[in-house]
Amino acid sequence: MSAHAFPPSPNLALDELVTRRRRAGQPLIHLGFGESRLPVPDFLADRLRTGAARNRYGQIGGESDCREAAAGYFTRRGLRTHAEQVVMAPGSKPVLLALMAALPGAVVLPRPCWVTYEPQARLFAREVVGVSAPPQCGGVPDPDRLVPALRAARRAGLRPRSLVLTMPDNPTGTHAPAAVVRRLAEIAEDWDLLVISDEIYRDILHDPADRVTSPAEYVPERTVVTSGLSKSLALGGWRIGFARFPDTVDGLALQSRVIGLASEIWSSLAGPMQEVAGYALSEPPELRRHLAASTRLHGAVAAAVHEVVAGTGAICRPPTGGFYVYPDLTPLRGRLAKLGIRDSQTLERHLLDRLGVAVLGGHHFGDDPAALRFRAATSMLYGESDEEQWLALESTDPVALPHIERLLDTLSDAFTSLTDHTARPAEKARRSAALHTFC
Repeated sequence: MSAHAFPPSPNLALDELVTRRRRAGQPLIHLGFGESRLPVPDFLADRLRTGAARNRYGQIGGESDCREAAAGYFTRRGLRTHAEQVVMAPGSKPVLLALMAALPGAVVLPRPCWVTYEPQARLFAREVVGVSAPPQCGGVPDPDRLVPALRAARRAGLRPRSLVLTMPDNPTGTHAPAAVVRRLAEIAEDWDLLVISDEIYRDILHDPADRVTSPAEYVPERTVVTSGLSKSLALGGWRIGFARFPDTVDGLALQSRVIGLASEIWSSLAGPMQEVAGYALSEPPELRRHLAASTRLHGAVAAAVHEVVAGTGAICRPPTGGFYVYPDLTPLRGRLAKLGIRDSQTLERHLLDRLGVAVLGGHHFGDDPAALRFRAATSMLYGESDEEQWLALESTDPVALPHIERLLDTLSDAFTSLTDHTARPAEKARRSAALHTFC
């Protein structure tokens, strides 16, 4: 696919569609956009104001104070890092794009995976090798299937050179067990693969006693870790990303190529955002408290949505990190066929057009198009106003708050009518009234 023929990313396109429909008066529950819908705390807003004076072009890879803070962030997570290994960027997406441009060969991706990995690879004419990510693997490729896939790719004349892992995962909201990560790291070593570990959700684990295992713990010399502040601190609109490169000759050569690309694409992370990033990545106490409250909220609402969809008879992995659920409605295929729902695309359209629920069908994530799976972003339920979102953050039982409880009830009604399309008119009227009130 040529660059000029690229369609908009489906999650961004859906978000714009929902905005247009809402402006036209259509009530919708928006679960289709992976945004951490939370307000900006004063301590971050204050840093942004302080950073407004940083109006010069900065160093391409980031200013020294910012890179030092990022190095400390990684070191506290068990990945000893020095500042020279770090690159700062306007979001993690540009770093991933630069990596795709800088690395030769085919790219190995899990199926399903985040909607942007494959288009970025295709943009640079990289072939993609897809490997299924079954539930027990927590969103990463199945090691038992990875080696056969690599052999088949080589027989077909491809040269797989990189493997993308996400922990926790988007779209499934789960994370890989340490034993699986270790096996994948061993395979990467045997097959000379560079691992790109997308860890932008690593600080949103629902169980405080749990932890993310990074492949950089096993093969640090061949792992690039990417991350950002869009998800953990709900700063998607501020566009702050960063990456850690291996402290080896090859790793630093790759970093140099990425910095060269950055010089022609984004020049440097904006100065005010470097002020924010340096402060946030140093993780002062007030930030840690805010992150802990955010994570509790993400876990509580994701669990509630999981309960709703599982209650319809869908198969759905219990979420362990991030703010997504990924239901599989295969057990309901017979009933859904009577509604004209045959695959993930028609399921997505039916939920949007008939039930007022916006989600992203599994086909956008490289999943089997015939499967009846979709991703729901549960973080969009915290409230439309800052006041509602602060209430959700500060509540010990956020799902019991009236504005969240009513949306969950409305979702429950919608999924009940999906599986029992004889829903009474009174139920449909109540759902429509709730949507008008809260959307």
